[in-house]
Amino acid sequence: MPTLLIVHHTPSPTLQAMFEAAADGARTDEVEGVDVLVRPALTASEVDVLAADGYLLGTPANLGYISGALKHFFDGIYYPCLEATKRRPYGLYVHGGSDTGGAVRAVESITTGLGWRPVRPAVTVTGTPGKADLEACWELGALLAAAVAG
Repeated sequence: MPTLLIVHHTPSPTLQAMFEAAADGARTDEVEGVDVLVRPALTASEVDVLAADGYLLGTPANLGYISGALKHFFDGIYYPCLEATKRRPYGLYVHGGSDTGGAVRAVESITTGLGWRPVRPAVTVTGTPGKADLEACWELGALLAAAVAG
């Protein structure tokens, strides 16, 4: 069965709301036959990445960059997964206090190196997420599940 791996760093209530919306979208009844595996960024491993068919990434924007936890994840999986995961779909959601651009650019740079393909532009939120922001996170999860399902 195809697997969607959600790798997230969720240190705040705002990111928790975004994570829950994205995970709910990934588990939608509209897409059948996809296992959703959730791993915090500090515990996700190359084994998880190699076993998955697509990736949903969530991070805060910290000091203009991705969280240290997500960077740690990428550092651990980059070379072991470089060849085996090319062309797999991914999506990204980012929350920042005032800016998310640096974090988005960092993930885009790393995933370009991995050869992953975005299913849509990143969902970015500054401040408190509104209903439309959470719906965009849900849609991102559903879109990735559909991409993984084929």
